[in-house]
Amino acid sequence: MDPQSKAPPSPPLGSLPLPRTPAEPAQPPTGHSTSTTERGSFCLAVCSCGWTGPARRSRDLARKDATRHTPNQE
Repeated sequence: MDPQSKAPPSPPLGSLPLPRTPAEPAQPPTGHSTSTTERGSFCLAVCSCGWTGPARRSRDLARKDATRHTPNQE
């Protein structure tokens, strides 16, 4: 006996409610807050806007990536 044969049928798409939209659209961050994070033996720069720099073995290069990102986004 196939266990999936007793599954209830899915409802038609017309009967499903639509996703709700937020009352106010999400606002982008007003400023950029950069930091560095480590993943294994690599370090990378991250920003509050979602940007991530390339993985580096040098923490100093990751910090420089973060400082280069900030002026370019204003």
